[in-house]
Amino acid sequence: MLRKILLVLCMLMATASFAQVDVNKGDLTALHGIKGIGTATAKRIVDERGKGGNFKDWADFESRVSGIGEKNALKLSQAGLLVNGKPKTGDAEPAAPKTAAKPAAKGK
Repeated sequence: MLRKILLVLCMLMATASFAQVDVNKGDLTALHGIKGIGTATAKRIVDERGKGGNFKDWADFESRVSGIGEKNALKLSQAGLLVNGKPKTGDAEPAAPKTAAKPAAKGK
C-alpha cells in the first residue's frame, strides 16, 4: 500500500515539473513553477501584464518584461512557458558572427 502511495506521489511530482503555463493566465505561483522564473521575474511579469494587458506574442513579452531576452525566452519556452498558448519557436534568424573569419595563413 505504501509503495502505491509513493508511486502516485512520484508521478504527480513528475507531471507537475513538466506543466505548461500561459504567461497571460498564470499567477505568481504558477509562473514561479517554471524553471528559470524566480520570484522577482514572476512579479515583473504579473505587474507588466496588469499595466499593459495581455502579451500579444513572444516579441511583445520580451520587449515589455525587463530581463527577458530572446535566449532567455527560448529557455523559458522549453521549460513550459507559453504566450497565448504557443511556445517560442527557435527559427528566428541567427545572430551575425561577431568577428569576421581570418584567412588561413600560407605556409613558408
